Amino acid sequence: MEKESTNFSIVVITGPESTGKTVLAKALSKRYNCRYEPELSRKYISDLNREYTYNDVEQIAKMQIHQFEKAIKSDSQTFFDTGLIISKVWFDVVYEKCPIWLIEAIEKLPKFNHLLCDVDLPWIPDSVRENGGEMRNVLLQRYKEELKQFGFKYRVVSGIGSVRFKNAIELLKTF
Repeated sequence: MEKESTNFSIVVITGPESTGKTVLAKALSKRYNCRYEPELSRKYISDLNREYTYNDVEQIAKMQIHQFEKAIKSDSQTFFDTGLIISKVWFDVVYEKCPIWLIEAIEKLPKFNHLLCDVDLPWIPDSVRENGGEMRNVLLQRYKEELKQFGFKYRVVSGIGSVRFKNAIELLKTF
């Protein structure tokens, strides 16, 4: 497949749990014949075999920063399955505090475009998900606030199945 012309280099797919971030990031990277960077927290938490701690979330955030730095240096078009805004909100919601170094890292990042996944998909519980129900709406609003506060451009992508994918493609054209 020939690489399709686009006006973005790095796009972060973000949003509450069970909103199709992974499916969308993989599908978009395939569509645009570019890199896909996986979510790091899911595997990390799954491999712990214990409850996660503040230090674990710090480690995940540091791994994410490294992941972004590597992508920036590669100068490759990339879709990220989640990003640092999710980690910041995770700290804020679970621990009611966020490390200053994470806030500084977010401020230093280039202002990547974000596709924010709406909560119109059903929540599917699994061993690492902990925020179903109304909390998904609360988190969606928090992500919007944080994206605005840090100056990231974002578009909310909604729709079920192929409609969500088509909507994402159209939204990417608006960046």
